[in-house]
Amino acid sequence: MRLRHILVPEDLSTGEIEAIFAVSEDLRAKYEAGIREPLLPGRVLALVFEKPSLRTRVSFETAMAHLGGSSIFLGEDCGFASSRESIEDFGRVLSQYVDGIVCRTKSHDTIGEMAAVSTVPVINGLSDSSHPCQALADLYTLKRHVGRLAGLTFSFVGDGNNVARSLAVACGLLGMRFVLAAPDGYRFDEAFLSHFAAILPGAEIVETGDPREAVKDAAVVYTDVWASMGQEKERAKRAEALRPFQVNERLMREAPDAVFMHCLPARRGEEVTDGVIDGPQSLVIEEAANRMHVQKGLLAWLLSQTK
Repeated sequence: MRLRHILVPEDLSTGEIEAIFAVSEDLRAKYEAGIREPLLPGRVLALVFEKPSLRTRVSFETAMAHLGGSSIFLGEDCGFASSRESIEDFGRVLSQYVDGIVCRTKSHDTIGEMAAVSTVPVINGLSDSSHPCQALADLYTLKRHVGRLAGLTFSFVGDGNNVARSLAVACGLLGMRFVLAAPDGYRFDEAFLSHFAAILPGAEIVETGDPREAVKDAAVVYTDVWASMGQEKERAKRAEALRPFQVNERLMREAPDAVFMHCLPARRGEEVTDGVIDGPQSLVIEEAANRMHVQKGLLAWLLSQTK
């Protein structure tokens, strides 16, 4: 089988995403029945992280343990993305020891450099431009709740960031309409929109400056922090621009049949209120739990294709 890397959602086809969801659902059902099927005995996953993490790190480590494999966490002390050695040398050597690499970096270019030299699959655990594992878990969660995805409207309220870009592409792959409500300067750039149109010519993205309009007929209302990791110096400026795009009880009343989702961590009182994130429409804890289930499915599907 040819070597596969999952750096952006479009590295997967619609059928492959559906296959990963099917494996995830099977493993989830077995897990809930007390069965942890060891599909990857002896396999080792390296977690190379430049940024802090709770959900991504723990969900991948737990997923590998459930699948009968193991994982190694490599933080700043390993010399990754430093002057100690090149990314190319790091990736070539690391891929001699492990069966897969999850890379969480400040720059998407770093993941691309790692994948270019790695002899084992590389999975993007978050970069400044994409977060494919989050998008997969989010849409798996929505499908479990609603029962289908095709034809639904996914409304993202806030900054058109890495999570929003990945969700837009994943929604396009799965036949969903994607709506972004954001102020000028925080919407998708022309490069992304051109890329989206090229890879998904039949898919629909709508951008608007009106959050209330954006959430009409939505199956899900989604938001994320206004200042992501690395944007701390812009926090005050971003908060001022994005304050009218807070997801609060008033906005959710415009979408009474929608669920609320957030990739976490959340800054309560900024992009979302306590009443929404803890309210009856919220799926944030189930969504976070599904990071583990979907990543189990992804690992089982991806690593079973390689020796």
